Amino acid sequence: MAGTERGELGPRKQAVLRAVVEEYVRTGEPVGSETVSERGNLGVSSATIRNEMAALEELGYLTHPHTSAGRAPTDIGYRRYVDMLPPGRLREPQRRTIAEFFHQTAADMEEVLLGATRLLSTMTQYAGLAAPRAPAEDRIARAELIELGPSLMILLVGEHGRVYKAFAERPEHATKDTAEAASSRIGSLSGLSLSEAAERARAFATEAPSDQRDLLGLVAQALDDVRLRSEEEHVLVGGVGNLAAEVVTWRLDTVRRLLEAIERESEMLTLLRRASVADDLSVTIGGEHPSTGEWDAAVVAAPFRSGEIPAGSIGIVGPTRMDYLTAMTTVRAVARRLSELATALDPQQ
Repeated sequence: MAGTERGELGPRKQAVLRAVVEEYVRTGEPVGSETVSERGNLGVSSATIRNEMAALEELGYLTHPHTSAGRAPTDIGYRRYVDMLPPGRLREPQRRTIAEFFHQTAADMEEVLLGATRLLSTMTQYAGLAAPRAPAEDRIARAELIELGPSLMILLVGEHGRVYKAFAERPEHATKDTAEAASSRIGSLSGLSLSEAAERARAFATEAPSDQRDLLGLVAQALDDVRLRSEEEHVLVGGVGNLAAEVVTWRLDTVRRLLEAIERESEMLTLLRRASVADDLSVTIGGEHPSTGEWDAAVVAAPFRSGEIPAGSIGIVGPTRMDYLTAMTTVRAVARRLSELATALDPQQ
């Protein structure tokens, strides 16, 4: 940790750093010693606080962003502040908001995750992010062939509630008995991975009686399409508009770069994948990672699990000038509820 590398801070320096960070997060303006004296309740003079701020700047925790006497936190200062934070507690309205969301939520895990990103965005005013477990690892809990008039829908439900759908035109010569026989074969795909299911469906099409082959061939092709689509990992994002609103606290080009990064997804996936195998919530601040350094951003993310098995990660991205305590407390609470839901949806738990 940065704080350890620079030696331990005494209680007064910690208090001054905390006061500067919290005032800067609140106002976005460089913080002077008189402001810390007035708002920090430290019981020492402005001159003493000024000396402590100068020492914190020399240690790399604070910087002079302008020619004013005020100072702002550096990435290292934010890191030290985050490391000093005690565990946060949700306020009752926040607790109710999360409870109501999960009470009303669906059983489709991807739909839940998208809703959870919007929930986080609403509660923190940053952009919510989520990355489900790589779909290639998902096993099928239920597989059905559903007739929709002239079309057929192949419906697959993954073991963690993720829903996969594909459509095919029904062959003209396919009778009701043919469709029922094919449906019975599709039902036997439960327990297989998506790639195994696609391979098994191709075998069905080869081995089946001649009147079922065309139909099962279409099913096999549809399952292949599902498999290929599922291999395209993606980030679920909610509340991107909140990033645009941050132009007042970020430079416009910083917001533009971050929005482009979300569109490219690969950088976000790297951070979220790393969070998905972590033991607990992680905070990546500015220059601690090449991506967040480029964006002048911070990412707060936490893993969620099905039992003991990693099932994905969820978090937020926002400016380094972030309300870290609220962000960390909220992300951790939502991740905990996602773990409970993923475990409940897992037929093996």
